Amino acid sequence: MPGLLTNEKKVERDDHPGETNYFEPHWYATYTRSRHEKRIVQQLEQKSVECFLPLYETVRQWKNGRFKVQFPLFPGYVFVRIPLKERLQVLEVPGVVRLVGFSGAPAPLPEADIEIMRDAFRKGVEVEPHPYLKAGAKVRIKSGPMAGLQGILLRRKGKPRVVVSVDLIMRSIAVDVDASQVEPIK
Repeated sequence: MPGLLTNEKKVERDDHPGETNYFEPHWYATYTRSRHEKRIVQQLEQKSVECFLPLYETVRQWKNGRFKVQFPLFPGYVFVRIPLKERLQVLEVPGVVRLVGFSGAPAPLPEADIEIMRDAFRKGVEVEPHPYLKAGAKVRIKSGPMAGLQGILLRRKGKPRVVVSVDLIMRSIAVDVDASQVEPIK
């Protein structure tokens, strides 16, 4: 009957997935309603929930002049650090849609990634949003001496590289680029 005991334990674990994840605080991404991020952060802070909303500053032109404004770096997302057992207090905040995860279960984010971002923002590092680029994606080089060429994005030693093919002669070249020099092709 050892198999029966194993099945019973498995059912218990499904009630509290990953016991340590359930009771220990981890960073999670919350998906929010559009343009509700700042209001959600205020409400989470009132509930004493540790949260992080990275903002970037840009200048916008309106009829009455140019103004500096702050926008979320990741629109539609706020990061929260909670034990999973306390997720209800986050989900009850108006504007929070869900905790991001897989197969209906919230997935914790790497602690080091969030801490590095928070530390960079405290030190005043300037950032701006950039389209998500994945190795293998079709991209266009938008600036520099190779501007206008299209190719496939690769990564080599952590640096972006675009492979440009000349179909007529069936040859390709690889060009090292800065991430800010490429844009995805839709």
